Amino acid sequence: QVHLAESGGGSVQSGGSLTLSCTPRGFTESPICVAWFRQAPGKEREWVGYMQRRDGLPRDSDSVKGRFTFSQDNADNRVDLQMNDLKPEDAGMYYCATAFSFSCRRERDIAYWGQGTRVTVSS
Repeated sequence: QVHLAESGGGSVQSGGSLTLSCTPRGFTESPICVAWFRQAPGKEREWVGYMQRRDGLPRDSDSVKGRFTFSQDNADNRVDLQMNDLKPEDAGMYYCATAFSFSCRRERDIAYWGQGTRVTVSS
């Protein structure tokens, strides 16, 4: 069964760190783009960034640039999102998402969504 296995959410204090992981499972053809989106309570879902697996280059949004880092583990087919210097405004549900296109920045690019993992940041 095709799904995205997410892990790593939790609660931290402002300035703390968390690592989220996403592993696509059950795909006969591995998605070439793995993204993270997030949604804070009462707000629209927003793009955080993505890893383009063919060139191995991450792209991320201005709101997280310099604090969040994408990496991939090809042996485990996993994409990690290392989040440092977390702020209260980073809190919300984080969703892994995949696409078979070069870019997965827009929701309409997305073929599969994960269930989401919650990140809580206390001030």
